[in-house]
Amino acid sequence: MDEPARLAERFEANRDHLQAVAYRMLGSLGEADDAVQETWLRLSRSDPSGIENLGGWLTTVVARVCLDRLRSRRSRREDPLDADRPELILSREAGINPEHEALLADSVGLALLVVLETLAPAERLAFVLHDLFAVPFDEIAPIVGRSPTAARQLASRARRRVRGTATLPDVVRARQREVVEAFLAASRGGDFDALLAVLDPDIVVRADQAAASLSTAREVRGASAVAEQALTFARLARFAQPALVNGAVGIIVAPRGRLFVVMSFRVTRGKIVEIEVLADPARLRQLDLALLDD
Repeated sequence: MDEPARLAERFEANRDHLQAVAYRMLGSLGEADDAVQETWLRLSRSDPSGIENLGGWLTTVVARVCLDRLRSRRSRREDPLDADRPELILSREAGINPEHEALLADSVGLALLVVLETLAPAERLAFVLHDLFAVPFDEIAPIVGRSPTAARQLASRARRRVRGTATLPDVVRARQREVVEAFLAASRGGDFDALLAVLDPDIVVRADQAAASLSTAREVRGASAVAEQALTFARLARFAQPALVNGAVGIIVAPRGRLFVVMSFRVTRGKIVEIEVLADPARLRQLDLALLDD
């Protein structure tokens, strides 16, 4: 076997790992594939004799490629939000090939991908490489142009966001979550009475203009009217998942993994008294989203 063929074989042995890194960095299968291909092109133009640890070298290169792409996203302010939302891998029947299914066999959660999109590029890289792939900080540091200590701090900030360490006391957040999850379960199940049980009689639902285009009004008042509206959109509830929205328990709706609607809740004495529904891309970008611990 000649040297180019041997190098290609060694690269293929690392492909799944590189795709896993790139997907978590970029949240898009297409972009992940492009980043892996760019990594191969850089390898093919390099002198492999000077590479002591090929796996580490490839991980560094694909991380740099992804970091450049993330920074480019931030500079393209005119791009719609959907262009940068993570693509949820559904099933082979949905057109995903077996290699991509195996790539995410450890089940990267949709909520994690959505939260990762809220991180700064360097924070995302530090968190993904260290927390998900156990890359040491002294190897991450030169990629982000920081010291190992600074790289550790980047990952720490990202970790706090991902784990949802907000300011609400645990007992308050737990109660909020219980009520919001009951609302979500009743919506999914089409259970009108269960919805009424968690709604304050004088509840108000307010929607921004983008969200209102999906419903009949910018504002809905009263438990019965709100429950009826929730049942109308029960089909979207299967794409919904609880998450922290600006520190309080809310719901994100992300069909096919693309952030579509965010709902924030105000809960008083075990009842939902107010819901804000947001779908405007500019407003969604401003939200602080975080995962809820299982």
